[in-house]
Amino acid sequence: MALSLSRAAVARTVPFAAFMVLLAVRGALSVDGAAGLDPRWIYGATVLIVGGLLAWFWREYGELVRQTLPSASEAALALGVGLVVFALWITLDAPWMRIGEPSASFVPTDAAGALIWPLVVLRWIGATLLVPVMEELFWRSFLMRWLQSPQFETVVPQRVGPKAVLLSTFVFVLAHTLWLAAVVAGLAYAWLYVRTGKLWVPVIAHAVTNGVLGVWVVMTGKWAFW
Repeated sequence: MALSLSRAAVARTVPFAAFMVLLAVRGALSVDGAAGLDPRWIYGATVLIVGGLLAWFWREYGELVRQTLPSASEAALALGVGLVVFALWITLDAPWMRIGEPSASFVPTDAAGALIWPLVVLRWIGATLLVPVMEELFWRSFLMRWLQSPQFETVVPQRVGPKAVLLSTFVFVLAHTLWLAAVVAGLAYAWLYVRTGKLWVPVIAHAVTNGVLGVWVVMTGKWAFW
């Protein structure tokens, strides 16, 4: 029997799928610019395409468009969790805490080692403003609730059980190289969603983590984290 996805499911999976396909394309191209194409600039296409898809489906994201915005205390909680996840992300990087190597490294420097600032800004904007929205819509709003019930739109976040949280986090981990850090991040963002019932809260936390991580990477030159 063919799997039939609702429009709500399509709206949450298509941007994520497009992001993963473009990530694979970027990873398949050599850094030296095979066929005259610098794969780092594919990230620009990623921002435009995935951002365009999110804009196209925006009215479908009721929990972002029509839901009450986080309170001051919820925003502060998101900020704190985001910073803690960042601190753990750059700490939990021992060899045994890794799964393979990044498939699409991103080093925004020229042959002399100087920063290419348009690439830096493009990467930071994508990681901080685009990825948190796209991923939280897929991992938490869709997959975590779908694992609770195929009619995921009827599932109130506070009613999501431990099984759905753990399974969705497990799949989340498979998409990241730093598996232990991803466990922490996935559980932290899921906890925020279940605790507050507002998707904006984990989105903010995720954006804080990625935004601070981006600044730290540029300052330290530890590009493996990007």
